[in-house]
Amino acid sequence: MSGGWVGSNRRSELPADWYTRVRPFVLARDEYRCRNRINGALCGRPANQVDHVGDKGDHRPEMLQALCEWCHGRKSSAQGNQSPNRAKSTEARPGEQHPGLI
Repeated sequence: MSGGWVGSNRRSELPADWYTRVRPFVLARDEYRCRNRINGALCGRPANQVDHVGDKGDHRPEMLQALCEWCHGRKSSAQGNQSPNRAKSTEARPGEQHPGLI
């Protein structure tokens, strides 16, 4: 399974006041608007998620931003694809002959 929190221990790494203080503060500070930049322009769609700008262990408000679900998913997916721990296929499928040459 993949996606979302499936198989993740990320929630346990968040501070105890994440849902009661940190997350609500960041969303309100950013006016519930996505702070992601797409081609240099601010996304600005309604935000319902809080993202770490740098180190995922740094929970200071200045290192957090509000993001919409789409931008957060895209960012997280890109980071996961760049991860050195990501499983990579080592076995290539053998090439097939063109049907006209069989």
